[in-house]
Formats: sequence, structure tokens, C-alpha cells
Amino acid sequence: MAVDPFFHRRELAQAFADRILSPAVLAPARSGLFLAAPRRTGKSTFLREDLIPVLEAAGAAVLYIDLWADKTVDPGQAIVSMVRAALGGADGLVLKAFRKAGLDKVAVAGLSFDVAKIGLGTGVTLSAALAALSDQLKRMIVLIIDEAQHAVTTTSGNDALFALKAARDELNSSEHHGLRIVATGSSQAKLALLRASKDQAFYKAMMQAFPPLERTFIEWFVRNTGLAVHLDVDKAFELFAKTGYRPEVLIEALGNLQDGRRLTQDNVDSEFAQTVHKAIEDSDEAMVKVVSSLTPLQGAVLRVMIQQGETYAPYAASTLEAYRKEIKRAAAEANVDVPNVQTALEALQNKALVWRAAHGEYALEEQGVADLLVARGLL
Repeated sequence: MAVDPFFHRRELAQAFADRILSPAVLAPARSGLFLAAPRRTGKSTFLREDLIPVLEAAGAAVLYIDLWADKTVDPGQAIVSMVRAALGGADGLVLKAFRKAGLDKVAVAGLSFDVAKIGLGTGVTLSAALAALSDQLKRMIVLIIDEAQHAVTTTSGNDALFALKAARDELNSSEHHGLRIVATGSSQAKLALLRASKDQAFYKAMMQAFPPLERTFIEWFVRNTGLAVHLDVDKAFELFAKTGYRPEVLIEALGNLQDGRRLTQDNVDSEFAQTVHKAIEDSDEAMVKVVSSLTPLQGAVLRVMIQQGETYAPYAASTLEAYRKEIKRAAAEANVDVPNVQTALEALQNKALVWRAAHGEYALEEQGVADLLVARGLL
């Protein structure tokens, strides 16, 4: 029997599934459920290995897309392609129902159309396509968008979110079987842009932090290290917290621990601690190196963005003055004006330090950058 390589959080998955599938008319998840957690903390694995199986076991039809899987594809087109695949692709949810008619021409619940004509603004709308799928399957559809904040980085992606809002409103009417949209992201600030304003598609949708992995994960990790000696669970969990609850750091450290070291029960915990601290230090130093390479204006823009948080307005007069103060504090010189700030922001995007929505808002790519700069006294 093959060994399951994943740590499972089945109770958490069941709790989320109950919330998502609640038939209550006023259930908060009817408007959408937004889950935020830092990258590399096990969120996507949980969705694929735990939440989706529980939702499917409860009778839901689940559509899943990771908008970071291929960043060269426009997120709006990626969402459209997912719906097309669900309706008529080779791996579609209703393939058996369409085989007699062929894969290109689909007839569902009285609606006949070409799968290729599903799109944004022309042809068959996402709302009509998902309504057809709902009527064919006669069960609730749960659409999970991983790294959903990427959708608002393009006009097409933003349009797709509004199209999904229209589909949600249509499918949650009494004529269909329901649509729940679950959006996950690596930053609560970025996800907030999808639901914090009346101008956004999922205004006031439910938002909550995704809980980090707990001690039970470390107990599983310790049982499955393959070492001849055993790590102490309490000490390993303390190290895990220092990594920011990122499993891959522990896995990297475990690999380094087994590289030519003579391990005993007396030294295994101290040796493991050294490898974990080294992995953390290497990661931090790589980020500090990137930040240290910034021009004076780029560094000032990054620091002011961190300091102002959600109130950051890049070109406001007060913000321009804040840049000047940061540059002066660093004993540097730079010409601070709107064009130069715009160029600095573009450079920060290219260095994967800053994220920009299509309608102009900016945010840190990852909160860990701010945490590191604070810890190093660089703010």
C-alpha cells in the first residue's frame, strides 16, 4: 500500500465545508468566502487534498483554479478556460452527458452553444454557462480560486470577477442549485481589494484568516522523518513557529540534516535546530540582498509603503514628502516627483517586492518583507 505523503486537516476541512455548503438563506458564505494566509504555509495543499474531497463527498461539484499556476496566462482568460473545460473539455464534469453531441457543441437544460463561445463580453456569458452546468448537474457548484488577488491585476481578470458575481446571484436564486465562490490569497490586504469597496465584485464577502498548521502537523512530521532517531516534538514546533509555519523550511532542513551527519538521540535536536536556523538565515539574507540593492528612491518607496499600510497613496503630496524624509534619513539623494516614483514602483514590481492591481492600488507582494525589515531595524 502506498504511503500517503500529505498531512491532512480533515476536521478543519469539514468545518469549512459546512460553512460553504450551508443552505441557510442568510449564510455569510453565500456571498463568497475569502481565506488569507502567507504563501508556502500549506493553504493550496489543504484545498486540493482536504477541502475539495470533503466538498465532493457532500455532493458539491467543485471547480478549482490556481491563478499562479501559469502567470503568463491572463487571469480572466484562465477563469474562462476553466469554465469551458468544466462544460465540454476532455476532463469536463459533464463529459458523459455531452458525448453523444460531441465535445464542441453542448446542449444543457435547453441551452445550446459552442463551448468556444463562452467568454467575457461576447458570446455566452459565464453566468449562462454556469447556470447550464448547474441545471445539468442538479447540485451546488463550488468554485475555488487560489491566489485570487491575481485576478485584479488585469482588466480581463477584474471583468471575470464581476461575471462570477453575476453568476453567483443567478445560481443562488430559486431556479438553480447554488454557487459558492471561495477565494484564497497570500495577503489579506490584497484580498481586501476584491471585497472592501462598493466598486469591487465581491463587496462585503466574508473574509477570514486561514489558520496556520498546528502541533499535530509537527507530530506527523516527526513520525515521518525517516531518521533512525527521534526529534523532540516540542522543540521542533518551536522551530516551526520561527519559520513562519512554513513546512518547506523544515523539509529543506531535514534534507540538510541527513547530509553526511552522524546523528544520535543526544544530538539530533541541536543538529536539526542548526539546519533550520541556517535555512531561515539563508532565506532572510537573500531578501536583504535584494532590498540592499535598491536605489535610494526605490528603498524609500518600499519603506513608506510598509509604514502607511492600507492607507498608502503613492502620489499624494504627503507621501511624496514622506519619501523625501526617508531619503534624507538614509543620507542619500534622489529627485522625488511623480514620474520617478512611478518608475520606482515598476522596478519594485519587477523585483517581486510590490504588487499592483489593475485599477492602481499597490501592496507588498509578501508581508514577510515588512517583518524582516522590522526585525533587522531597516525601517
